[in-house]
Amino acid sequence: MLRIAVPNKGSLSEIAAEMLAEAGYAGRRDLRALSALDPRNDVEFFYLRPRDIATYVGSGALDVGITGRDLLLDSRSSAREIAALDFGESTFRFAAAPGRFSDLGDLAGVRVATSYPALVGDFLARNGVQVSIVALDGAVESAVKLGVADAVADVVSTGSTLRAQGLEIFGPVILDSTAVLISAKPDLAGIATLQRRLQGVLVARQYVLVDYDVPVALIEAATRITPGLESPTLSPLHDPEWVAVRAMVLRSDANHVMDELYEVGARAILVSAIHAARI
Repeated sequence: MLRIAVPNKGSLSEIAAEMLAEAGYAGRRDLRALSALDPRNDVEFFYLRPRDIATYVGSGALDVGITGRDLLLDSRSSAREIAALDFGESTFRFAAAPGRFSDLGDLAGVRVATSYPALVGDFLARNGVQVSIVALDGAVESAVKLGVADAVADVVSTGSTLRAQGLEIFGPVILDSTAVLISAKPDLAGIATLQRRLQGVLVARQYVLVDYDVPVALIEAATRITPGLESPTLSPLHDPEWVAVRAMVLRSDANHVMDELYEVGARAILVSAIHAARI
């Protein structure tokens, strides 16, 4: 039975549970439950703190897990990333009082506060910069104002939280993080199926199906707009001068594609959602 670690709370938890449900797995019904069996799929889920998942998976206590790339790297676990899951995105940057530092080398010998000491320490070590790491569990933005550190390394979205504390961003991006599927034994039975199913969910979320009718004489022009993944599907209609076409297109491009198809002469243009996929 495959043992899967799932975040029990935080920004990763809800979307991870939704993805697993869309992938055909039966998770917990009681949000207080620490584990849940899914005998039909021969898996057992364990609901853990996102920060602990890489440790459990890396030790071999659990086979595979969903966590953040940042948490995986900060744990220094022997587990490795086997697939990006494209949610829970975050960017890590350095920040300090305006004008205090301009590039990474300026941090040499100063105090840097962060909730990710291993991640930040490893990044600085790779770049040959030695600092004194101040490990904090949250509220990193206040560290400079309170005199605990000279700079901080933290998650940045718009930068408004850092600016509110009188800080400005400087230096390179430390890490672009996202939710990832991790394992120390990626060849274990069942993991490939889990990975394919989750990839199918991602495809279903990113793509839609476009169906339309087009005159035979305009097939080439229309299918240049909708080439599909391998090739569009063409089906004959009762009128031999027309064909029906079906193709996958990016959800974000769907309305532009419909406009372009109409301009070249396609009609009866329909867009429908994809609920599951295997590519």
